[in-house]
Amino acid sequence: MITTIAVGLALACILGVVAHRLRLPLIAGYLAAGVVIGPFTPGYVADQEIASQLAEMGVILLMFGVGLHFSLKDLLSVRRIAIPGAIGQIAVATAFGAALGIALGWGVGAGLIFGLSLSVASTVVLLRALQDRALVAEEQGRIAVGWLIVEDLVMVVALVMIPPLAGLLGGQSQPVDANTAEVARLGFGTVGATLLLTAIKVTAFVAVMLIGGARVVPWLLHYTAHTGQRELFRLSVLSIALGVAFAASAIFGVSFALGAFFAGMVMSRSTLSAQAMKDTLPFRDAFAVLFFVSVGMLFNPNVLVEQPVALAVTILVIIAVKSVAAYGIVRAFGYDKEVGLTIAASLAQIGEFSFILIVMAEGLDIVPPEARDLIVAGALASILFNPLMFAVLDRRRTRKQAATAKPETAEA
Repeated sequence: MITTIAVGLALACILGVVAHRLRLPLIAGYLAAGVVIGPFTPGYVADQEIASQLAEMGVILLMFGVGLHFSLKDLLSVRRIAIPGAIGQIAVATAFGAALGIALGWGVGAGLIFGLSLSVASTVVLLRALQDRALVAEEQGRIAVGWLIVEDLVMVVALVMIPPLAGLLGGQSQPVDANTAEVARLGFGTVGATLLLTAIKVTAFVAVMLIGGARVVPWLLHYTAHTGQRELFRLSVLSIALGVAFAASAIFGVSFALGAFFAGMVMSRSTLSAQAMKDTLPFRDAFAVLFFVSVGMLFNPNVLVEQPVALAVTILVIIAVKSVAAYGIVRAFGYDKEVGLTIAASLAQIGEFSFILIVMAEGLDIVPPEARDLIVAGALASILFNPLMFAVLDRRRTRKQAATAKPETAEA
């Protein structure tokens, strides 16, 4: 474990610096680090089982961060475009991805999961691009963030619903426990009973978090903060994030990811949420890096030679189809070209949720390993290409500002 962590973090740091010098997102360096220490490249090979456990920690803390960023108020302010826009773009990208999966002979279920993995953008990449250009508080930035929140919520629902539907989607059916068998005998069938019990468990968990957690979590944060011991406050934040995620799985049978998301969402209501986010950021970033490294370890470079056409189509769906769909939807809702182009560029990449979804689906035998390889390769390509799209927009914006300034100068 120590070797995996040490080598993974050190190599991620080195390649992250290289990515930064090349003006690429740091995620590209982290994924490349995973490829270097993965089983498909020569040299040192990290322990994949340990890496997957570390990646699970990364998923929990990433989802906790998404919950902390979730603001119902911000979402409602752009709901007119963000909700239909995100759902429409997800539908278009999923349809194209599913068509590719079916054409490759994977089946409808695998195609749908593959398409869904192509439909969601990376929170890390999007926020970094907007922050670098001071666009987060602008109209296009608020729309992009609201759009992303809706995408994240759709993926949270997908992570909950896919395991009980694995058999129906062509994967490995999950074991049926005694409670599910009892409900199935009432005429619901195995799939219906599984979905019903899953819905009941999720509803119960959400109710407990929104009613009890909304009172207990802020109280605990304030209590530890008033002790004056900074380390106790940090410890309480991490305990809540990991404890709720574990309890969600152990007691309610829902995913670690959903538990962590609700832990962050409930904590975001506290006046100390900003401090909680700041104090846990280094810990979250470290495990997030290991998550991306572990995903890079899964990438088989042979896909570049064995499936070049499938890879090209995958990248086309991520960069072109998603961008065109987003641009068309934004323009259809009456926004100007500048907003449409910014949203289109922001969403022309995939990241953490795509990895979480495709790795889970592979574990359930819904999708073949080739699907995972295409997702990782598509993510690398889109993350590398995304800064170029924003650079073109930056030059366009500069030319437009210069053209606007010339008449004013002449008139003066």
